[in-house]
Amino acid sequence: MARGGKRDGAGRKPGTPNKASIERQKKVAATGITPLDYMLKVMRDPKADAGRRDDMAKAAAPYVHPKLASMQHTGRGGGPIQTMDVTKLKGMTDQELELLERALVQIGIVDGDQGREGGEED
Repeated sequence: MARGGKRDGAGRKPGTPNKASIERQKKVAATGITPLDYMLKVMRDPKADAGRRDDMAKAAAPYVHPKLASMQHTGRGGGPIQTMDVTKLKGMTDQELELLERALVQIGIVDGDQGREGGEED
């Protein structure tokens, strides 16, 4: 009687197709047209209904174009992204805004007001 447990090297290697997949691939190869070929043929047929062509384009896209990897955005040091409620700035005086800007420059969140030396905006 067989005994349980993991055995190194046992089983099918990752990515190895099973017998049914191999048989199916042989049949498709013998007919000369794959489902992807069919979808592309319909998609490129100017006489086909536009809706059908759109559906085929959507169905074929994952086989032709790889999905883009998602991007995870983080703040400094992998922490959360810092945000500010700008509506709270509306009631601040020019002096308070200048102090806030200096503080943000000191901690490295902003680069300062480039090109404007405390003058009024044009």
